[in-house]
Amino acid sequence: MIDIIMTTKIERRIKIKYRVRNRISGTTECPRMSVFRSNKQIYVQIIDDLSGKTLAAASSLGMTEKMPKKEQAAKVGELIAKKAQEAGISTVVFDRNGYLYHGRVKEVADAARNGGLKF
Repeated sequence: MIDIIMTTKIERRIKIKYRVRNRISGTTECPRMSVFRSNKQIYVQIIDDLSGKTLAAASSLGMTEKMPKKEQAAKVGELIAKKAQEAGISTVVFDRNGYLYHGRVKEVADAARNGGLKF
């Protein structure tokens, strides 16, 4: 008899997240840029894992104008790049948090690169 183990989307993402986090860690010189995507919003943090502190954060939560989610993600990417530059951060390690590098996650990364962050 063959047992088939079904995993949900969320379980799959968490499994990938832990696998990626075993290899990626943010330092003071090169912090980790973590992306969290909910159904309505997108959040980005720049984290120093050695001290356990968030150095900069941006989200689409406060945006008042109506726009598509991909445009929101691009604006958040530009905002996090600007905040990182103000905090003196130029290079980061990108943590996609188990999400596919596609759609809104890709828009955040591209906008942050265009804003001056290197990763």
